[in-house]
Amino acid sequence: MDTSAPALAAAPFDPPLTALEARVLGCLIEKEFATPDLYPLTHNALINACNQRSNRAPVMAIESPALEVAIEGLRRHRVVAHFTGAEARAAKFKQTLDLVHPVEPEVRALLAELLLRGPQTTAGLRGNAERMLPLPEVMELETRLAELAGGPMPLVRKLPRQSGQKEARWAQLFTGEPAADEGAAAAEPMTVTVRTALPPEAEQRLAMLEAEVARLGAELLRLRAALGE
Repeated sequence: MDTSAPALAAAPFDPPLTALEARVLGCLIEKEFATPDLYPLTHNALINACNQRSNRAPVMAIESPALEVAIEGLRRHRVVAHFTGAEARAAKFKQTLDLVHPVEPEVRALLAELLLRGPQTTAGLRGNAERMLPLPEVMELETRLAELAGGPMPLVRKLPRQSGQKEARWAQLFTGEPAADEGAAAAEPMTVTVRTALPPEAEQRLAMLEAEVARLGAELLRLRAALGE
């Protein structure tokens, strides 16, 4: 099957996701499968998932302001939402990729792997994604990936086989068209530190939240004093 890009193929996201947005979305998909009892994720849990050293390439070191910016970007793309369950004591986040790109759970797990670790062979994808859920054999996954690469809005691309590689690798298109050498570069270990200044509106929102927390803390102390605690 021809997996080359259609002449007028539309991009999955416009503008494309940033590297950090891709990491956040991949983490949310992964944790929904791998640790459903802890999903949706709190802010701190999501930072830990993004900075996780296993099953990540590159390894990232992100901080809270950068995560806030990424979450806002993903919310604008409608693929992340705040969780507002009755028992939620802290803000939590969940992925809503199906609202934009409905796919089967197995395919969503493959996309998560590509978002988290970059280009991989079909066999590599299957081996890595099986920690999330059972997957079909390699040949069936190859067919599904080829289907994702076709049509008016491809979600993945099969990269040209690099010198020394036995198999071609697949790359996700959520962050835009991959570079010609991305398949080879993905195999090189590296750590990326992400520090992003908040935009003015986010700074204002954060300041308001901090003021509200301080007000609630003072109110709690007042109530405890009134109760003689």
